[in-house]
Amino acid sequence: MKKSILLLTFVFSLISVFADVRLPAIIGSHMVLQQNTKVKLWGWCSPAEKIVITTSWDTTTYETNGDNGARWLIEINTPKAGGPYSIKIKADNEILIEDVLIGEVWVCSGQSNMEWSGDQSLPQSKAESPNATNTSIRFFYVAKSTSETPQNDLSGKWVVCNPEAMLHFSAVGYFFGKQLNAKTKFPVGLINSNWGGTPAEVWTPKEIVESDQELKAASDKLGELAWWPNKPGLIYNAMIYPIVNYKIAGAIWYQGESNVGTHYAYQKLFTSMINSWRKSWGNEFPFYFVQIAPFSYGDDQLNGALLREAQTSALSYPNTGMVVISDLVDDVKNIHPIEKIKVSERLANLALAETYGVKGLSYKNPTYKSHAIEKGKIRITFDNVPTGLVTKGGDATEFYIAGSDLKFLPAKAKIEGNTVVVSNKEVKDPMAVRFGFTNTAIPNLFSSEGLPVNLFRTDK
Repeated sequence: MKKSILLLTFVFSLISVFADVRLPAIIGSHMVLQQNTKVKLWGWCSPAEKIVITTSWDTTTYETNGDNGARWLIEINTPKAGGPYSIKIKADNEILIEDVLIGEVWVCSGQSNMEWSGDQSLPQSKAESPNATNTSIRFFYVAKSTSETPQNDLSGKWVVCNPEAMLHFSAVGYFFGKQLNAKTKFPVGLINSNWGGTPAEVWTPKEIVESDQELKAASDKLGELAWWPNKPGLIYNAMIYPIVNYKIAGAIWYQGESNVGTHYAYQKLFTSMINSWRKSWGNEFPFYFVQIAPFSYGDDQLNGALLREAQTSALSYPNTGMVVISDLVDDVKNIHPIEKIKVSERLANLALAETYGVKGLSYKNPTYKSHAIEKGKIRITFDNVPTGLVTKGGDATEFYIAGSDLKFLPAKAKIEGNTVVVSNKEVKDPMAVRFGFTNTAIPNLFSSEGLPVNLFRTDK
């Protein structure tokens, strides 16, 4: 008799839980919803259960029903930036979502340089913490998790920016959001999904990596690293896929250090990852990323430079942007440069200019455009040099020149407007130039606006 009663109690408790309308972790009080668009709300309920949704920003009533899989999804309209608002979701039970802001939502992702925060002893975050009370900035920190299959939900919750919360959040993400909020006056929601030491493969759906011979071979080369995930799709399934219904303005990305050993496949891998995210979200959102910093990767003096070159090549992919940080390194033996505010400011300026149309910002690094051989010299012409080039600390450094033998020697470099004339008396018939093309090169050539010139080689 007791067993029967216990069984019935268990069954009825299951039915009760099943009947309650539920929400994923990403939807809750203190969240930021993307402004002036249609956003999805979704969750779980009983099959055919009626869901009624109302918001405090207008008088519209939205209705839907649970499907046969006990899931529901509906799109609602959001107004221009503002708040706080509330959302009421009524079914057999009722959920009230409070303190909702309407603004701009960005995903902040990558490996340890994106993850690094004040509670990991980052000095800039610690110094900022006492001033980090801002109710217009909201954080969602995705808990670390892996899965062999795509998941429907994850762990995390929205919190209002305050000194303690900021210390636990990505420094790059926070300072990026702070500048966006300051310049646009829009509320900003930041979704922090990152994991130190991870290669891009784990952030990419498994089927994309394993269906491509080059990507699969590069992935296999990574080997088994017990202290962090490295198998394709493991983190995408658990830390990206569960939030792809959540409307975002764009993504910022800081990763690549764990892929220097397979730099030759990175451009394809990276753009495939970007494409997979956009397809999953159903949105060709902007994807802005940080070029990895100079670092001593060991005996191979070029693998880091080749990875940075691959990142540069990825800029040919639509609606992407990159910031160069070769000047923000104080120690090439530290893979985690402590300067994060300027990194974030460059990302923010990129987003402000390209996504929000803010004028008058210097945000594009000078890049190689073309070269011409001129009587024992090579003239390099650059893009993104509106008012000329300058050096910081003497003659331009990290230029190398070679003849047909491709034996590169240090070169003299003379600035002439938006060009640089490169030469070496020992190279009578020059054929190629390289600039900043080693793992640890920290060149001193900048645009007049203060942005470092990106590395390049003409012998590719």
